[in-house]
This record gives sequence, C-alpha cells and structure tokens, in this order.
Amino acid sequence: MLNIVLLEPEIPANTGNIGRTCVATNTRLHLIEPLGFRLDEKSLRRAGMDYWKDLDVTTYVDYKDFLERNPGAKVYMATTKAEKVYTEVNYEPDCYIMFGKESAGIPEEILVEHKEDCIRIPMVGDIRSLNLGNSVAVVLYEALRQQRFAGMNLEGHLHYLEW
Repeated sequence: MLNIVLLEPEIPANTGNIGRTCVATNTRLHLIEPLGFRLDEKSLRRAGMDYWKDLDVTTYVDYKDFLERNPGAKVYMATTKAEKVYTEVNYEPDCYIMFGKESAGIPEEILVEHKEDCIRIPMVGDIRSLNLGNSVAVVLYEALRQQRFAGMNLEGHLHYLEW
C-alpha cells in the first residue's frame, strides 16, 4: 500500500481533499504535526466529505516521531528544489511520498539529507508551486500507474448509454 505523508500541513481543505484521494486509491495518509488546523474542523470534513471515516490516517508529533515509527521506510520527497522529475522514479508498492507545508515546503535541512530521493513536478516560469492537493494527486497517480493500478476499478460504467 502506498503512503502519502504531509509534513505540517496548514490548510484544512487541502488535507481533506488529499484524504479523499487517499480513500479513493487505498493509500495511507500520514500527518506530521504541528498541523495548521484541528482534525475535527468543519472545513476538513467538508473537503473530505463523508470519506474521512474510511481514511487510514496516522498522526505524528513531529518528523523525528515519523522516522522512529517507520524505520527503513523508503521516502520520496516532493520539492521544487529537486533535480529529478517525479516520473523518473520507480515507486515501490509500500513507499512513502512526502509533501511539505503549503507556505514553505519541506525544510531544506531535511532535503539535503535525502537529495537522491527528492522529486519535482515540472512547471513553466517562476511559479512557486502547484496546489498541495494537485501535487499529491499528480505524483500518487504516477506511482499507481507504475503499479498498473493494482486493485483499482479500471472499467467505467454508464447508466443509460452504451459507447
């Protein structure tokens, strides 16, 4: 099972949307405190809709706690500072893909210790970054594609029309 890690997320709607994406893809969500919101906030529930109750989510008091509770985890770190594009990585079925807080990303003190595992999403111009929820979806679905969407519904069904 893939794992999405949010390091100190600040915006409840982003985390709610990411939680919903995790439920839809059978992905675990890991939240590293401090969070910029309470987990029972209305905006978090609204963004996650009624899927939040089905989410496999774990919280950690800080980054050190995350490392201690997940020894040996293969962690890819999404950052605009990476040399490697997210499509140049072969994602293991149980890897962790980490994203930093909306205002600052993953601290460089952490990134320099994991330079070979940093990935980025290409963009044009000097735009700072994509929305956190969009970034998670882009990278997560590449990892799922590489695993041939194992266990996922690959067939669409129309209710009335046939194509």
